[in-house]
Amino acid sequence: MLQLKTEQPQRHPEPTVKATKLAYLAFELPDLEQAEQFLTDFGLIRVQRDEHFLYLRSTDAAPFCYRVAPAEKPKFSGFGLVVDSMAALEKLAQLTGASAIEALSSPGGGWAVQLQDPSGFNVTALFGQQQSEALTHRTALDFNFDGKAARINSTQRPPALPPEILKLGHLVLEVADFQASCAWYCQHFGFIPSDVQLLPDGSPAVVFMRLDLADTPSDHHTLAIAQGFMPCYSHSAFELVDADAVGMGQRLMREKGWSHSWGIGRHILGSQIFDYWRDPWGFKLEHYCDGDLFTSDVPMGVHPVSRQAMSQWGQPMPANFTKPKLTLAGIRAIFHHLRHSPDLTFRKLITLAKLFG
Repeated sequence: MLQLKTEQPQRHPEPTVKATKLAYLAFELPDLEQAEQFLTDFGLIRVQRDEHFLYLRSTDAAPFCYRVAPAEKPKFSGFGLVVDSMAALEKLAQLTGASAIEALSSPGGGWAVQLQDPSGFNVTALFGQQQSEALTHRTALDFNFDGKAARINSTQRPPALPPEILKLGHLVLEVADFQASCAWYCQHFGFIPSDVQLLPDGSPAVVFMRLDLADTPSDHHTLAIAQGFMPCYSHSAFELVDADAVGMGQRLMREKGWSHSWGIGRHILGSQIFDYWRDPWGFKLEHYCDGDLFTSDVPMGVHPVSRQAMSQWGQPMPANFTKPKLTLAGIRAIFHHLRHSPDLTFRKLITLAKLFG
């Protein structure tokens, strides 16, 4: 029986603004050449590269969805959220710690406000980017079902090419201060919790949050937040046209010698058919297709969390999928958050380790 005594994530009645899209991810990596090779094999397309940044895009009209800066040590350095007006940027610029509105020099230009969430992640709110021309991609393959044959006198031959990425779909973050982080995104960017997974004591372990696009269907989650030992990037996900694209992506990524993480399978919450890969520095990126879409009126679901609750079918989630690297700095961070985070206790740490370690 699920206990609901602990406060659960909830939508905010009057958010500061409502984000309309996940714009991009930003990383710092030691080798731009190797980064570009992995990301283009994964399916992204180079937009621009110089001594300062590498920008890549999907087939949609966004000017870019992935930014890499050169650095000695690999690091996830933040992400961007699109808002719908200059007035929205002006509201965000009034928040504690926010920057003034600034012009952007990245592809597409526009204006931005820089913020930092309660867990220390850098968030850039964007408005006014000039959109690029959308690129063509193949249509989804026709399937023959019992009594509903769509393909007669023809065959299935998806191209043996890197999968065409339709868009950046979602980002998953691990945090120590779970409640404050979830509340911040709901209050200031209008995120709606779609589903929450609970630990045996009733405290939330994972929340999947979607954009509030009113009657326009939105992905089941654009941002997910998981209770962790310390703030860190978990993974990001990129939409493909169909399951054959996911399968062909796995074949070609394996042939290229890249590190596979988990899949192919189908998630329970969100329903995506998924396949996860690790870049040369261990950051996880997901190919997916066939995700759920919700309008803003659907209430939040509540579910128990477990390793088995991560997928309907496919390979069981590997033990190393969520296991953090136990560096000296990481161990120090764990003890720091055990002392200072209201959401992390030694008992909860042990429970999380047993569930996912």
